[in-house]
Amino acid sequence: MIRYKNDRLAVEDVSAEALARRFGTPLYVYSQAEILARYAALRKAFAGALICYALKANSNRAVCGLLRARGAGADIVSGGELARALACGFPASRIVFSGVGKTEEELSSGLKAGVLTFNVESFEELRALEKVARRLRRPAPVSVRLNPDVDAGTHPHITTGRADNKFGVEEGEALAMFERADQSPWLRVKGLQFHIGSQIETLAPYARAAASAARLVARLEEKGIKLELLDFGGGFGVSYRGEKTLEVGALARTLRKALAPWPQARLLIEPGRWLVADAGALLTRVLYKKTTSRRRFVVVDAGMNDLARPALYGAWHPVVAARRRRGKTMKADVVGPICETGDYLARQRALPPLEAGDLLAVLKAGAYGFSMSSQYNSRPRAAEVLVAGRKARLIRRRETIEDLVRAER
Repeated sequence: MIRYKNDRLAVEDVSAEALARRFGTPLYVYSQAEILARYAALRKAFAGALICYALKANSNRAVCGLLRARGAGADIVSGGELARALACGFPASRIVFSGVGKTEEELSSGLKAGVLTFNVESFEELRALEKVARRLRRPAPVSVRLNPDVDAGTHPHITTGRADNKFGVEEGEALAMFERADQSPWLRVKGLQFHIGSQIETLAPYARAAASAARLVARLEEKGIKLELLDFGGGFGVSYRGEKTLEVGALARTLRKALAPWPQARLLIEPGRWLVADAGALLTRVLYKKTTSRRRFVVVDAGMNDLARPALYGAWHPVVAARRRRGKTMKADVVGPICETGDYLARQRALPPLEAGDLLAVLKAGAYGFSMSSQYNSRPRAAEVLVAGRKARLIRRRETIEDLVRAER
């Protein structure tokens, strides 16, 4: 939990200022209690379902380990994430391998590891998986990702369930893929999956997608093809600026209603952002202030390489001072040191008077923060810290200049 205590921002019981002094800035900090509370809420709402954490949201092994220890599975989208998931101790039997462009090497690694299922996204991928399975003499578990052509009402960069998106296949092709898998000695039909986007704030898109999935399941049943898993993806919205978000209990009831005719099929969900976004903050220090005839700027030591979301798709994150000050505020753009006009963390925010050295926190940064960060402008990536009560531990050291060139020749 990240909140003010006596006008000082704290991550659980440790002040943001103490964390910045000890570990430096830019710094990602995470609340263990917030992550665990979120996971407990999902387990209560989706009792009996398999909850597979989407590693792409935040793949730090310490964060993943918290969820693995409490029974979560993993949703992965690359061979690297497979290696991370296994290193974290996720049983392969609780790992689902998603992603639209798996290589044969990645398919082979997943099959050798014994993943629960591959979420297959094209006919050509199905053939590639069959080829790998034949070569390894090991049948591959297959789920087909349905693209239900549902507009989830999100940013174009994070919608994935429309017919003009690269993800999944339409109903007719999905049916043909299931029939091919059912006839192949090297493929084992496992389930049906869809994921329609991220930051979904209402139940309606899920209900429409679930209806499409139910129609396909019924057609498969007519052909004697029975499914073990029905995977409804993730995408549950997080409130960044006071938006109303869906209630997970209501979502669970909506999805279970769609599942009702097939009690033998297990529900599977793939949450990422919802579990970790609110648990994280990016701490950054003010370097300079400057004013033009049109704009005020606060220049900080974190940039778009540390948090790409605002520059990438105009994402809005709360930005607050580590010491709460009441009274006069000024509107300013919070910008980083990157040599790009698009390098900003926030635009036209009301902030208290600030001086060089003051500490700011970019909130709700636990998802798609560090995991999307880069070394652009040859900037070493930030450190990460996990806080539990009064204890803070370094879970990723800050990169050094030596790290930047270590692999180069």
